[in-house]
Amino acid sequence: MTRLMLLIAAASTTTLIAADDTSQPSWPTDPQIQSMVQSVDHARIEADVRTLVDFGTRHTMSDTKSDTRGIGAARRWIKKQFEDISAANSNRLNIEFVGYLQQPDGRRITKPTEIINVVATLPGINPSDNRIYIISGHYDSICSDPKNADCDAPGAGDDASGVAAVLEAARAMSAYEFEATIVFMAVAGEEQGLYGSKFMAKKARDANRNIAAMFTNDIIGNSLSDRGHRERNRVRVFSHGVPIRETDEQADMRFRTGSENDSQSRQLARYIDTICDIYVPRFDVTLVYRIDRFLRGGDHKAYVLQGYPGVRFTEYHEDYRHQHQNVRVENGVQYGDLPEFVDFPYVADIARVNIASLASLARAPARPTNARVITAKLTTDTTLRWNANTESDLSGYEIYWRETTSPVWQHRASTTATEITLPISKDNYIFAVSATDKAGHRSDPVYPLPAKK
Repeated sequence: MTRLMLLIAAASTTTLIAADDTSQPSWPTDPQIQSMVQSVDHARIEADVRTLVDFGTRHTMSDTKSDTRGIGAARRWIKKQFEDISAANSNRLNIEFVGYLQQPDGRRITKPTEIINVVATLPGINPSDNRIYIISGHYDSICSDPKNADCDAPGAGDDASGVAAVLEAARAMSAYEFEATIVFMAVAGEEQGLYGSKFMAKKARDANRNIAAMFTNDIIGNSLSDRGHRERNRVRVFSHGVPIRETDEQADMRFRTGSENDSQSRQLARYIDTICDIYVPRFDVTLVYRIDRFLRGGDHKAYVLQGYPGVRFTEYHEDYRHQHQNVRVENGVQYGDLPEFVDFPYVADIARVNIASLASLARAPARPTNARVITAKLTTDTTLRWNANTESDLSGYEIYWRETTSPVWQHRASTTATEITLPISKDNYIFAVSATDKAGHRSDPVYPLPAKK
């Protein structure tokens, strides 16, 4: 037993299991999750991307009647893919179009336009578990003029690549069971202002649905920078820290506790990083601590605005010659978002990270509730408490801590109780609490708030 473990054991009334450096993941692997990850096929992803490109344009205001061109044909094809996936897996997916009629907005919607999302839901097997996990990509596309619904807008990387990853996730996961519900979604209207995701996020909030996490995959196909550097083993995961909306009381608490790096979205991003190391070890998640690329936004933002945790997956190198461009050759340079600029094995690896993370979350216990740092008296120890989880297969809890300057968790301890006292100062470290089950699945950690008891 290390000196730190001895100190914790001496100071705590709980049952201590372990305390260690978390630089090397030691969580047990789930063989079924490994099978899901291994089943991903980059050839299928390529076929999906090329089919979506073949619709010519998927502009939100484009043709909805044709079977060969426009957004209508694209969404019907996506729905058919979900139906085929479901049919191959005992019809376990609930598939539907969900949308509304958007009126002209004075910006990028110039006529009344249907905003239709394609939604496939894999219900969780635990009727008492109301958690919902969402994975999405947007299937609309644009060329240089975002209001031009007639020009060719192949949208191979932005965002047929993300939709293909969602379809592949549905193929990989639909044969398996999960405690929580998983929603596979292709949304429209992203390029016009996140309309499809805003509609879905508000619908979820109005119904008080428990969206435990939202992943969006947007622009995940290119591995070659505009300077010629190839990066096939890294993806960026964006997460916000400071809430976009918070009460004065919440802002004051964040200011006083220094928790600007501990939103649930940021905990989710750290969790994805750990899961990637376990299930896709040759690949790397690069955490970017902002909601999106500089001054830009994606579909996860719609959920964050409604108070849900959300992250964005995006290729490590973007090449703007292949985003939102008319297809053309100019000065010997090919412009346009074409399939030839998509690295399909790279997309497959990003899909694997999504799948492993979603599956781990949906099989894990829920996050502990009412996690708190006890502040009844001044002490150089740190006492944490939380409410007991109710899952029948619960095995205990893990406590994580890190220095205030560290972006990721550095240490952890495990306990079967709902309280632990650590012989380290809350002044110098940030803490979080996670629930674990008997199979070794961990929830994403939750940040504890100060409380007197």
